[in-house]
Amino acid sequence: MESALDYHTARALLEWHVELGATEAILDAPLDRYEVPKEDPKKKAVAAALPETPAAPVRRPKIDPVAEAEKAAKAAGDLAALEQAVAQFEHCTLKRGARNLVFADGNPAARVMIIGDAPDRDEDREGKPFVGRAGALFNNMFAAIDMGRDVPMSKDALYIAPVLPWRAQRGGEVPAPVLKMMRPFLERHIQLVAPDVIVLMGNAALECVSGQRGINRVRGQWQTAFDKPSLPMMNPADLLRRPALKREAWADLLSLKAKLDETS
Repeated sequence: MESALDYHTARALLEWHVELGATEAILDAPLDRYEVPKEDPKKKAVAAALPETPAAPVRRPKIDPVAEAEKAAKAAGDLAALEQAVAQFEHCTLKRGARNLVFADGNPAARVMIIGDAPDRDEDREGKPFVGRAGALFNNMFAAIDMGRDVPMSKDALYIAPVLPWRAQRGGEVPAPVLKMMRPFLERHIQLVAPDVIVLMGNAALECVSGQRGINRVRGQWQTAFDKPSLPMMNPADLLRRPALKREAWADLLSLKAKLDETS
């Protein structure tokens, strides 16, 4: 059937549709523009043959525990804030196996600050440094030179803090990286207490503060730690195991008493 429209009429009609906004002509066959195009089976086979690319791992910023300890310790303005900062520090694995935080004991105004080794089982259970049999010997040693943790007068009082706030594992040995990690808290502790003299009781205390090992070799020899006179001494627990060393411990106590009299 021939079209009833002549050339000029058809052209005028087309121009009118274009003017109305038409952009394309009707196709000869219907076109479903919402149909999802079929995947080329060849491309699908090639994609299946290629190995899967693993997802890129998520990179988390590396944490420096020593830097975190330094930051937390520096922010502590007093002993209560420092104790809280230590309690909230999560990078030391010793914390996971400890019952209690062992922060300090005694008079913070004391002239003498005792730095002990890491807490043992008794100290971990009670949350205080130098308790049990070793604690009783500790109290008797300093009572012999008229000093103690419960003495109200600061000139004769003691302030005690362990080198680590949590119990050491594996026979009491403390890895050097752990001592390095926790050293900023100890340094800040000493700054806040500001004692006249520091006593380092045991190998861990000696290593953490001075970097030395061998308390038997250096005990009784005055040193300087954190700009303070410091005296290495045997830990009372070691004296219980080796009673013959009590003579040297008595000599160290007399040396401490003489230093205090000298600097009073």
